[in-house]
Amino acid sequence: MKFDTIAAGVYPELVYPPYKSTLKRGPLQPALRINAPVPVGENIAPSPRILLPFDTDLTAQGDGAPLGEKIVVTGRVVDEDGKPVRNSLLEVWQCNAAGRYRHKKDQHDAPLDPNFNGWGKMMTDDEGRYRFVTIKPGPYPWGNHHKAWRPAHIHFSLFGNVYAQRLVTQMYFPSDPLFDYDPIFQSIPDLAARQRLISRFSLEETVSDQMLGYEFDIVLRGRNATPMGI
Repeated sequence: MKFDTIAAGVYPELVYPPYKSTLKRGPLQPALRINAPVPVGENIAPSPRILLPFDTDLTAQGDGAPLGEKIVVTGRVVDEDGKPVRNSLLEVWQCNAAGRYRHKKDQHDAPLDPNFNGWGKMMTDDEGRYRFVTIKPGPYPWGNHHKAWRPAHIHFSLFGNVYAQRLVTQMYFPSDPLFDYDPIFQSIPDLAARQRLISRFSLEETVSDQMLGYEFDIVLRGRNATPMGI
């Protein structure tokens, strides 16, 4: 499988000083090119054990309804030619509506929601489409600099068909006032590429009076690639 060259500015620099932790963990040596042939994997149907009940509904994993704005997120995962990436595992994780993750390292002053874990997974269908239900995450402080707050976002992990299509990224919500102040979002040099990380509100995907709909399409590698989230 041969991929087009990714345009300059789509991927963030591995060391981006305004995002302070990259100074400690970013590689300082140039990357090495591996020229060994990479076999193209076939899309195969998932084992039933991969998906558990309510993996695609993050609002149904507790004993009751979680707090916050219920939303549905959907979109297509495609390659650089617009062909669907079928039967591929997609994982998501996020904080709750108050801006707190269910993780021992997140100890900031916001409540945990006993009915919201904040993670799920799903498989793309034959058209490369995915869909899950969740709660809109809140912004949260993260200590990178004075008054550092992250825009609301959902983390995505995608495996694609081959290792070269592996992608970990973040989905943001339209018109967030924190975009201009967030070093992670701003670490992507190309403005058009940054815009590809922002979901679209969709009245068509909105479910009656139950939840608003958002669409987020993902391009794995090549032309119009979805940027990585560092």
